[in-house]
Amino acid sequence: MTFEGQAWFNSATFERDARFNSATFKGPAGFEGATFAGNVWFESAIFEGDALFESATFEGDKALFDRATFKSHAGFSQTTFRGQAEFSQATFKDSALFDEATFKVGSAGFGSATFEAATFENRAEFGLTTFEGIALFNSATFEGDAGFLMAIFMDIAGFLSATFEGDVLFMDATFKGNTWFDSATCKGDAWFKSTTFEAADQLGPMACAGRVVLSGTTFGGPVTLSFAVRRLECRRTRWSSTAEIRLRYATVDFAHAVFEYPLTIAAEPDPFVLNDGRQLAEDLFPGAYDPGVRMASLRGVDAAHLVLADLDLRQCLFTGTVHLDQIRLEGACTFNTAPPAVHWRRWPPVRFTERRVLAEEHHWRASQPGAVQGWVLGTGRAGPLQLAPVYRALRKAFEDGKHEPGAADFYYGEMEMRRHADDIPRSERGLLTAYWALSGYGLRASRALAWLGTAMLLTIILLMAFGLAQDTPKQTATGTVPAGGGKVTFEIDKDDPQNPTGNRFTSKRFEKALNVTLNSVVFRSSGQDLTTAGTYIEMTSRLTEPVLLGLAVLAIRNRVKR
Repeated sequence: MTFEGQAWFNSATFERDARFNSATFKGPAGFEGATFAGNVWFESAIFEGDALFESATFEGDKALFDRATFKSHAGFSQTTFRGQAEFSQATFKDSALFDEATFKVGSAGFGSATFEAATFENRAEFGLTTFEGIALFNSATFEGDAGFLMAIFMDIAGFLSATFEGDVLFMDATFKGNTWFDSATCKGDAWFKSTTFEAADQLGPMACAGRVVLSGTTFGGPVTLSFAVRRLECRRTRWSSTAEIRLRYATVDFAHAVFEYPLTIAAEPDPFVLNDGRQLAEDLFPGAYDPGVRMASLRGVDAAHLVLADLDLRQCLFTGTVHLDQIRLEGACTFNTAPPAVHWRRWPPVRFTERRVLAEEHHWRASQPGAVQGWVLGTGRAGPLQLAPVYRALRKAFEDGKHEPGAADFYYGEMEMRRHADDIPRSERGLLTAYWALSGYGLRASRALAWLGTAMLLTIILLMAFGLAQDTPKQTATGTVPAGGGKVTFEIDKDDPQNPTGNRFTSKRFEKALNVTLNSVVFRSSGQDLTTAGTYIEMTSRLTEPVLLGLAVLAIRNRVKR
């Protein structure tokens, strides 16, 4: 059947079945407002001009457009399908508009919309469309953008192995049943902004070369999300039950997300495995691209029920996170580090010891005048006042997880922020500075040992120069013999130590000074004869050197404690 010119059936009523199998419409085909009371077949039909079905009503059990070809515009806006709508292997070479279309459940129990293996070569719009039965787009190909804005899926929504060459938009859509996006591929962005998933138990695994946007989305039940994606945005996303998010290649923005039950974000080490045992294809990602997962922000999140596993947290913004001390970090969660090596910024040179550092400390230090090379400027604008509580909370989280060495790094960061904060008295800041200089807040054993060695060397030099007596004082005995005999009384006295003269730096004097110094480290008296100056030198040594030794032992303990 061939229609050479225009074919107008606007507002027509087909009382019985209508068959247009293999029909060819060389001009525009108009079925606007038409009513099909029975079944209708357009299988293998070819529409070379516009195919206009706006406001048409398909009341029969079946409306079949299998293998149909739409070479020009296909308009199904405000169309109503009361039975089964089949578009399997149909080809849409131009725009396909299903805005405000309704797929209802028919009296024979159909009501499904099937677009399996259909090809949309241009824009496809299903805005405000209602699918009251099963909606299947399995293996469909959308070569242009695909829009499902404010669409409603009352039953299963199937996009198994669907291919989206452009962007796909499900913004403000509602999925009341389950969703199948297994092995779906999107070369643009996938927008699920403000979408509602009332009963979906999984979303994915799917691959997206751009972004998956779940900002403002609501999940009503337990769900597992599986994405291989460049960026996942979950700003103000809401989970009403437990959830697990498994990712590859992704950078995650989780700012202000809301969840009251345990939620896990984990990096998937290997490609996702589909239900049939095949691996999810990752052709969208070059081989050199890092499959790891990077967290960009946790600001505004209540982390009491949050678990992070094997994530890169080097650029994560933590300021504003609530209950951060209760967060659980599993596996290899990596943080940023301080700049390595020595930096010659005037005098004296600056050297940063290796430790875990928050990205926001990088941003703050890089923004300071005279910042050394290695600190990275970023978007975070938090200062010491805001960062000290963050370090404190992470320290407690690591301590609760029995990771004491990691907790020590965050204690160091907390003390650094306190030392640079503007709200503490100058005297306390001076005390913190001394604590930092002497032992790195009790965490740098090498620094404490260096000061201990310096103090011991100085003590030895001072004792050799001023503290040791010239010679060992001799004892003298004096007495009086009474005339005519009787009891003799003797008085034994000891000469005062004499200040040294001549060559004071001899090996013998060094040995004596070393003995005094070593005994001072462990709070013992050497028993050596000292001058007055030497006595005060020993007292000072016995006060300072054991403290430095204790700081070194404390630092070692903090690094090996479990």
